[in-house]
Amino acid sequence: EEACPLDLAPTASTTANLVMGDALAIALLEQGGFTAEDFAFTHPGGALGRRLLTRVADVLVEGDNVPKITKDTSLADALMEISAKGLGMSTVVDDDDHLLGIFTDGDLRRALEQRHDLNSTQVGTVMSTGAKTINTDALAAEAVTQMENERISALVVLDSKQCVIGVVQLLALLRAGIV
Repeated sequence: EEACPLDLAPTASTTANLVMGDALAIALLEQGGFTAEDFAFTHPGGALGRRLLTRVADVLVEGDNVPKITKDTSLADALMEISAKGLGMSTVVDDDDHLLGIFTDGDLRRALEQRHDLNSTQVGTVMSTGAKTINTDALAAEAVTQMENERISALVVLDSKQCVIGVVQLLALLRAGIV
């Protein structure tokens, strides 16, 4: 019997068929070992697909767009690099591009509050060491989780030799639909 008062429009029967179809689909998923990753590959443009398929390498800032300074760089020059690259931070590297730390706009504000001279103070005296990093093969969703846990907005991307190759920003992950 249908819910329609005239018993003409299929209502209860269509709902029952939907329930049976869903039950069969779930049974087949479990029987076949279908995973979220399998779903992502069949729907790469969807939210789950983006979250499970997008890698840090797909969304990082790299090449000449990566802000890099040395520990001997003056605060004034560091400010110019941060402003030019527009990430609100710069990596601090040695001559071989190994990461020594980061210098953020927050580090600059603290240095100014402590009355450090922009032209004579070197970044190495006020930079943040222990920068948070990630590699290019990591899932972009892992980068989001790490940034949320650390309460930061960017991660330095390192290669297998621990050299700086890029920066991944929370804003870029948001634009890519990962967040």
